[in-house]
Amino acid sequence: MLNLSLLKAICEAPGVSGFERRIRELVLREVKSLADEVKVDNMGNVIAIMKGRVPKRVMVAAHMDEIGFIVNHIDEKGFLRFLPLGGFDPKTLTAQRVIIHGRKDVIGVLGCKPIHIMKPEERKQVIPISEYFVDTGMTKEDVEKWIRIGDPISRERELIEIGDCVTSKSLDNRVSVFILIETLRRLKDQDLPYDLYATFTVQEEVGLRGAIGSVGHIDPDFGFGLDVTIAYDVPGSSAHESVTSLGEGAAIKILDGSVISDYRMVNYLKEVAKADGIKTQMELLPAGGTDTAAIQRYGNKGAIAGAISTPLRNMHQSIEMAHQEDIEHTINLLAAGIGRLDTYDWDFSGQHGQGEHQDAGKSASGGYDWL
Repeated sequence: MLNLSLLKAICEAPGVSGFERRIRELVLREVKSLADEVKVDNMGNVIAIMKGRVPKRVMVAAHMDEIGFIVNHIDEKGFLRFLPLGGFDPKTLTAQRVIIHGRKDVIGVLGCKPIHIMKPEERKQVIPISEYFVDTGMTKEDVEKWIRIGDPISRERELIEIGDCVTSKSLDNRVSVFILIETLRRLKDQDLPYDLYATFTVQEEVGLRGAIGSVGHIDPDFGFGLDVTIAYDVPGSSAHESVTSLGEGAAIKILDGSVISDYRMVNYLKEVAKADGIKTQMELLPAGGTDTAAIQRYGNKGAIAGAISTPLRNMHQSIEMAHQEDIEHTINLLAAGIGRLDTYDWDFSGQHGQGEHQDAGKSASGGYDWL
């Protein structure tokens, strides 16, 4: 059974891009007893290190930040204007509650022009984010006691169970923060083959910034991105558009808009899942990207990198949805994948061509030839 109370706390903690302090404090409390060493780098990434038998480095990245806003203007009536931090789907913002994190937390409501006074052509258009404002119900004088230009704004939503799923703000990517913490808990007493660097990154939603910084000093040999992906399995979708579906298991990333996963890693994860009976599906996401891209290309020598994703409906909207079984399968696959990395032959010197790698036989070392 999933620890839903922990997942709830993680999802509901504020931490928009660049302002991750509260979620970082929660992560630090959870991982300090699970790892051999825990540190925070200069950018604010949390790195929990578990020592393995061999000093090769495995990096797993799950970003802590959530999409949100930042105050950039307070008008004469006390209404707030803002800029987005990360990509929002603006059609979902009308009349949503938010929290402005100033000298104290202040609840506000996102407002825009009422539909009753819109022109006919305006009613047919998606309202741009620039036309929204935050209404706190206070005068400018009262607003300025608590709120300043540059204060971050997060969504005000709680996590609840719904059917076999959970819904909340910020499941992108707090569900992966939860998965990584639970994976550390599962690996705590295991004899790991390589050093594990479980990295909870900052500022992913504005350009993978934390991951790029952390990869530079970790310099991993292997890497796993841990994020969500689109579950477009709803009415109106076509089979070839779905990317993933809720309830169909952990998603093994083949590619997205920023990375092509190392085919050796893709097939390694498929083999691990098959051996352990872990339910999986393949992910090919036409646009968007994750920390996997940073892991793969920003170390000194590059990394053998792939990703495990959790299917998500309503991504980058006011509330998102994930299936509890998919979360469990992702924990299972990540833990097993980290624990067996030394059982495979990762060299490019095998006998098989790239098109034949799925049928590669065992090598003399007991692993697989993947080329």
